Amino acid sequence: MSTNTAITEPLQRAAAELLSEGKVAVVIGYGMDGDSSFSPPLFAREPQEAERLVFDDRCFGNLSVYLSKDHIRRMGKIGIVVKGCDLRAVNVLLREHVVKREDVVLIGVPCAGQGDPLLGKCSVCEQRNPQGCDIVVGDPVEQPQIDAAQRYSEAADIDAKSIEERWEFWSGQLSKCIRCYACRNVCPLCYCKRCITEKTVPQWIETSAHLRGNIAWNVARAFHLTGRCVNCGECERACPMDIPLGAINQKMAQLMDERYDFQSGLSSEDKAPFTTFNVDDPETGIL
Repeated sequence: MSTNTAITEPLQRAAAELLSEGKVAVVIGYGMDGDSSFSPPLFAREPQEAERLVFDDRCFGNLSVYLSKDHIRRMGKIGIVVKGCDLRAVNVLLREHVVKREDVVLIGVPCAGQGDPLLGKCSVCEQRNPQGCDIVVGDPVEQPQIDAAQRYSEAADIDAKSIEERWEFWSGQLSKCIRCYACRNVCPLCYCKRCITEKTVPQWIETSAHLRGNIAWNVARAFHLTGRCVNCGECERACPMDIPLGAINQKMAQLMDERYDFQSGLSSEDKAPFTTFNVDDPETGIL
């Protein structure tokens, strides 16, 4: 573990000031835990609690997952620490009117990547310096130039297989799914009050952990995130069965990029495919 004091110390000061001046009711950030392999979330509600905030190379989690939680919102105005990838998720939540911009204070932290070696998603991150935050602590970090081949390399590796090989690959991977829904629970964009998997009349998706139901669940989830997923990588990191969920999301993101010239979460103002309705749409199929 390597604590980034150039970010941690000004982060602690900024959070304490926000809390002491009553500008926010809670600051959601990362806490110190020397025994853990990752820095857990910390909810600071008093200025002195801000001293426990930290930023280090174990800050994997996308804290924006808490912004849609009713019990968190009831606390009052929220200050939240966001890396570049986290900010993309916040932008989607803003675009979809899950949260209002005036209800959150965004505390941006430049991030050169997490983990040692870097997590796969960090190696192709294109938003290392969060833009448009209310507060930014720390100096900007170098942003590597990422081309489309790098951005979608994981999906390309699977696309290179034959159809038969792909079916064998995904059958083997998805048969491991135990339907724990860790991927859903950790995703900041899976905020439905009642998930499709919990609907039994009619039952859209079989809940048993067998290949047929597992494929239905993972395909449904992929479609629900198409044009929305920001490649924060939390689903794959949380999966106890090490299923390469990121490759599925990456493939859907590639299709959105190639067919609609759209990358999710770069702005809260961009209109996304599949979630934007236009009464003048020329496609008669939607009528």
